[in-house]
Amino acid sequence: MHRLSVVQTLPISLESAWDFFSNPQNLAKITPPEMNLIPTSPLPSETYPGLFITYKVKPLLGIPMTWVTEITQVREQAFFVDEQRLGPYRIWHHQHHFKAVKGGVEMIDIVDYRLPLGPIGVLLQKIMVGKMLTNIFEYRKKRLVELFGTLA
Repeated sequence: MHRLSVVQTLPISLESAWDFFSNPQNLAKITPPEMNLIPTSPLPSETYPGLFITYKVKPLLGIPMTWVTEITQVREQAFFVDEQRLGPYRIWHHQHHFKAVKGGVEMIDIVDYRLPLGPIGVLLQKIMVGKMLTNIFEYRKKRLVELFGTLA
């Protein structure tokens, strides 16, 4: 298993952060364009446990694939969890945590994941996938600053 943790603070209220991040329609706004994330199922305006969302995405070498996620847990204005049900990972468990802080909100993403293909997957993690995920979250951080500004 591998883990990626990312922390970011933004100068918006907890309520505004929750409204933005718990709305599946906003995911494409903070995803790198080269991933070509295209929803293939209807997207509601809010997240709830049991919600399945399907996308077409090109996460690796421009190869298109289907990604199916399920929202498995939601605690309003505190956290939600999405888990991959079909896609490029053997395991994908993504926690999104939110906490009010002075002047804004702190967001913590924790992604636990495992690649398929045994030793080949381990090699891909070391030479490509770990860097790719880090770059995706770095892109997201930059986009969020563009959308909401920085917390002084």
